[in-house]
Parts: sequence; structure tokens; C-alpha cells
Amino acid sequence: MGGKNETKVMYFILLGFPTTAELQLLLFSTLLLVYLLTVLENLLIILIIRNNRSLQNPMYFFLGNLSFLEVWYVTVIEPKMIVDALSHDKRISLQGCMTQLYFFVTFVCTEYILLAVMAYNRFVAICKPLRYPLIMSHRFCAQLIAGCWMCGLITSSIKLSFIARLSYCDVDKINHYFCDISPLLNISCSDSSLAELADFILALMVIMVPLCAVVASYICIMFTVLKIPSSQGRQKAFSTCSSHLTVVILFYSTTLFTYAHPKLMYTYRANKLVSVLYTVVVPLLNPLIYCLRNKEVRLAMRKTFTCRR
Repeated sequence: MGGKNETKVMYFILLGFPTTAELQLLLFSTLLLVYLLTVLENLLIILIIRNNRSLQNPMYFFLGNLSFLEVWYVTVIEPKMIVDALSHDKRISLQGCMTQLYFFVTFVCTEYILLAVMAYNRFVAICKPLRYPLIMSHRFCAQLIAGCWMCGLITSSIKLSFIARLSYCDVDKINHYFCDISPLLNISCSDSSLAELADFILALMVIMVPLCAVVASYICIMFTVLKIPSSQGRQKAFSTCSSHLTVVILFYSTTLFTYAHPKLMYTYRANKLVSVLYTVVVPLLNPLIYCLRNKEVRLAMRKTFTCRR
């Protein structure tokens, strides 16, 4: 071990973002507000989809599942992050760290695949409209959602099986605000080459395969839409995809930077800043993107609140 202390750590200290005492309360208030807004926005979308018959179709079925996923996605990270913003005790147990990592990786991987499924749904709707009701049946949609969760759980289990074998000796500080893979690989006192290789291969598979499916779907959509004779028809077809495409670009670009590179390329400051984007900012923006850019959701929202009044 190169002379390192063999005493295994029982907890980690999440260093998070260093702030002054004056800024702690501001950081705490901002994070709490963002978390509550994110959860409220996503729960509102789920409520609107469930209560409006006009939204009972595969596109909004997947959107509702995305909102459900993101409620849990932010809940794994942000409450601990909020508490640590004010607390001097930023410890997290080894078991708690591994649990947080397991569920976070599960939700991230599930979202990659779910966004690809949503792109496939748009492809079938625009490129094969006559066969759309037959292909995207309720049973098939449910199977796709189950497949997304299954892939996420399996990928997370494989990654964690490698991470959990590592030893952590005399270093108990994680230069991050949550338990992520790269920081854990960097502080391990055992040989992490196999865990790093497994993480890199799985990250590329989970990111690149869905990304290729998304790109292929939108290339087919683009060629189909360009064949529509009327400009109004083309605009309507593109508008149904714009929200999803925006979310895909935001989520994939930020996470690709973080996870599709080996440990040697890891930089703490850059990764922490980018991590804030996909764990805090993107989940906050996603419901707004779908609501503000989607006429059907806006109309359903007005109808929901009007009926309740």
C-alpha cells in the first residue's frame, strides 16, 4: 500500500463548495428553493397528465415517467447537499455513500435510455403515423419503461460491485458534494484500474448507444419532415420534437463531459461545476421546457386549474 495507514475509513467527508459564513445562508436558501421548485414542477406535470384525457397518449406517458424519475433523481442528491450547506458536519457513512451512489447511477442510466425511448416514440409518430397506434400500444410502452428501469438497475449494480471492492485507507475526504464514481476512484488506496475500466466501458455503452438511437431517430424525422409540402405542417412536426431535443442536448452534453472520460482526465473544479448543471439546473429547467414549449401541456394546465377553481 506504499506505507499508507491500513485503517479503513467508516465515513467520508464531502467537501462540497467552500463558502464564507456570510454566503452559507444564501447557498442554503437557493438550494432549498431550487429543490422545492423542481419537485413541485415535476409533480405538477404528473398531476396534469393523469387528470387530462387529451394527454393520455404515449408521448405524455413517457413524459410523466420522466418527471417521476427526476423527482427521485434530485432527492438522492439535493437534500444532503442542502443540509451540508449550513452544517459543519459534512460526514456521510460508507454505507450511506454507496447507497447514494447506487441510486444516483440507477436514475442517471435510466434517464439516458428513457430519453432515447422518447426519441423513438417521436420517430414512430412522425415517420410511421398510420402504424403508430399499433406499434406504440399501452403494453409496449409499459414494457419500454420497465426495460429502462431494468437497464438502469443492472448497470448500477455492476458498477457498484466494482466500486465496493475498493479500499479506502487514510483518505476520508471527497472533493465533491455527493458520492460520485470519479472522486471515489481517486481517493481509493487499492488498485482501481479494473473498476475504472468497467466504469468507462459501461458509461460509454449507456451514453453512446442511447445517443446513437436519438441521433438516428432525429435524422429520420428530419428527412420525413422536409418532405411535408406545407410550411405549417413542417413547423408543427418540428415543434412536437423541440422540447425533447432541448432536454436531450442539455442532459447528454453535461453528463457526457463528466462520465465519458477516464480517471486521469478528472478535474475536481470542472466536474463539480458541470455536476451542478445536471443534478440541479437541468432537472429544474426540464419541466419548464416541456410546459413553455408545449401548447397541449399549457392548455391542460389551464384546464386543470380552471376546473379546480
